[in-house]
Amino acid sequence: EVQLVESGGGLVQAGGSLRLSCAASGFTFDRYVLGWFRQAPGKKREGVSCISIGEGRSDYADSVKGRFTISTDNVKNTVYLQMNSLKPEDTAVYYCEVDITGIYDCPGHGLPLYDYWGQGTQVTVSS
Repeated sequence: EVQLVESGGGLVQAGGSLRLSCAASGFTFDRYVLGWFRQAPGKKREGVSCISIGEGRSDYADSVKGRFTISTDNVKNTVYLQMNSLKPEDTAVYYCEVDITGIYDCPGHGLPLYDYWGQGTQVTVSS
């Protein structure tokens, strides 16, 4: 059974940093593309970042480029999202996701919504 468990969200002031973690299980971690998307109240889901674990390639939404970094620990089967220089508009629930069907490349297909995701973790950035 595919499981993704996010942690690390919280309340931070603008300009601050947070690191989100996503513990993955139920699939062979280094064979897939994983990513993060976010959803703010009243807004559509937005792809934030993806990483092709086996190839070590990643991609980012323009809104977070230069501020967020996605990385993995392949021993712990964990994907991270380091978020620096946070802005109030980054406030959202952040979800970890995995492309289990193997349809998408990263980079190469933008930041689509994948087929499995976790329960999410709330990130709130105060001004």
